[in-house]
Amino acid sequence: MLRSLRDLDRILRGDATRLSALRRGTIDISVGGLALVIAGLGILYGLCMGSFALFRGANTNGGLQLLASAVKVPVLFLLTLLITFPSLYVFNALVGSRLSLVSVLQLLVAALAVMLAVLASFGPIVAFFSLSTTSYSFMQLLNVAMFAVAGFMGLKFLLHTLHRLDVAQTEALHEAEAEQARRTGAAAAAHVSPVAPVAPGAEAARPAAPSAAPGGALDRLDGQALGANVRTVFRFWVIVFGLVGAQMSWVLRPFIGAPGTPFEWFRDRSSNFFEAVLRAAGNLLFPGHL
Repeated sequence: MLRSLRDLDRILRGDATRLSALRRGTIDISVGGLALVIAGLGILYGLCMGSFALFRGANTNGGLQLLASAVKVPVLFLLTLLITFPSLYVFNALVGSRLSLVSVLQLLVAALAVMLAVLASFGPIVAFFSLSTTSYSFMQLLNVAMFAVAGFMGLKFLLHTLHRLDVAQTEALHEAEAEQARRTGAAAAAHVSPVAPVAPGAEAARPAAPSAAPGGALDRLDGQALGANVRTVFRFWVIVFGLVGAQMSWVLRPFIGAPGTPFEWFRDRSSNFFEAVLRAAGNLLFPGHL
């Protein structure tokens, strides 16, 4: 566990994602250990999120709501990871990246670690407002805002690290090809007769330029990558991740516990996440009119 906490610290400080640390195309982290840290951070925020029901008597059993929220927050991120992981790997392959399946998993787990670290850091703020306000709509919107900020930071980390991984691998590949070319040139020079005539002023033959790295399905035929397509593809995936996470939170509700309602682990399917956010905003701005 101590190593996993160190991994989280290295990720947050950027030490784990420096170009020099990504030359092998992987992030030097323990996926299993970091997953436990992610679960712990999710439980911590879930306790703060569910404390509204405990402090305000929002339903008939605040203790059970506290427990349910602590369990549901890490489950929310786990299920979102399972649903969106295949699409990230496919998108990664489409743009010609050489990242392996394990590398993509490491990248996504590291991004989730950033999200949960940011989210858990907001936990005391959520607990403070749970204790100091009675507005259920306000608590809904506050938690939506906290999740949105944490998600933005985590996905920004993911895209930046994905770019760094690609750059680091490309540099390592070019260096390996250059080294191979130097060795080939040295071996060829060793077989040349020392008395062979050399034209005056002639320069030593340079090794042939290394061949271009194989492109992806969205690259031009001349080997030039379509930067705009790369950006579009991954921005589209970020939107997909956000939509899946938002709707997954709606499926797993309640997280806070509405006043005057009995405790229940899950509510019946109705409406969707975005309608609920608009309704909460309306109730906060125009109480008693919606």
